[in-house]
Amino acid sequence: MQIFSGAQILSGSTKLIDYSLVVDEGDIVALVPVGERPRTGEQIELSGGIIAPGLIDVQVNGGAGVLFNDQPTLAGIKAIAQAHQKHGTTGLLPTLITDTDAVLQAALAAAADATQCIPGVFGIHLEGPFLDPRRAGVHRQDLMRPFTVQDADLLISRRSAAMLVTLAPSAAPPALIARLANAGIIVSLGHSDATDRDALLAFDAGARSVTHLFNAMSPLHHRAPGLAGAALSDQRAICGLIADGVHVSATAVRVALAAKGVDGIALVSDAMPPAAGGPAEFPLQGRRVYRVDNHLELIDHTLAGASITLVDAVRWLVQVLDVPLLDALHMASWTPARLIGLNHRYGRLAQGYAASFIHLDEQLQLRQTWVDGTPVE
Repeated sequence: MQIFSGAQILSGSTKLIDYSLVVDEGDIVALVPVGERPRTGEQIELSGGIIAPGLIDVQVNGGAGVLFNDQPTLAGIKAIAQAHQKHGTTGLLPTLITDTDAVLQAALAAAADATQCIPGVFGIHLEGPFLDPRRAGVHRQDLMRPFTVQDADLLISRRSAAMLVTLAPSAAPPALIARLANAGIIVSLGHSDATDRDALLAFDAGARSVTHLFNAMSPLHHRAPGLAGAALSDQRAICGLIADGVHVSATAVRVALAAKGVDGIALVSDAMPPAAGGPAEFPLQGRRVYRVDNHLELIDHTLAGASITLVDAVRWLVQVLDVPLLDALHMASWTPARLIGLNHRYGRLAQGYAASFIHLDEQLQLRQTWVDGTPVE
């Protein structure tokens, strides 16, 4: 048993002062006033700061120099997960962008294995190839294709943990979206030039999410609301949001928060290999990507993912937009956990939840991460 004391505890929606967090065998067994904490076990004094739920990132392409597309293997996933754990992300979905069928097959197999042996790997996010070439972004248009019955059969047969699939309504009819959703696969709309009607029909069919809101999608116009407008107006949809000050302007973030609230926004990093201590540039499917400040670009200035980690997004919201810390953490833990169906075990600090949590200082710099009760070295 371990008893953590000496820091404020943000359990999810509540701030607890002069409380202790009691952990045993990887689970949280109690949150109690300091004076009532168990006297047996290992007493861990944190000397200030904040204990908060571990962060959950459902869109992680890479980190520490590794790109999932280039290393769709167990070793590749382990390197990415361990890199992000050192930055406070205790749970993630390794994310594969548009690639060949062979790479997709390898990624599915590796992710299935990883969920069995790598703590904090919750499944996989397939961001393509079932996308709209008109909103390709950095994805290769020549590899995009329609979603077929055979694709649905494959994904359903390979789903062993959380599986999130980003697709465009133009690539997948509502019947196939419904088939995935009914099989427990989370369908997210993205890289799409869909009208608001197209998007709403997809939500009716079972789509539950939108990938990196405002980016690579038909924008909100007052007579053509597009996918962005549909996502903001439909409370069934949880919107992934890259809060780095570049992918989405501060004003647009405020609009999203006003429309969706903290239960409708899941912060994502969209992290590429430069994130979590990786190099400033890297190859991406035959092109060169460069870090510019905290974002990534091709030579023609096309955005190519981000170089932040999720704790950076939390810090930006709090320190730049004055978002309450409890709200920012909610969008980085509870909402993504709920999106992927794991909010019964992750996303808050409460009895019976996994002991995956972080310790921040008063400036929101990370001091330490624990994953299922184990400290990250």
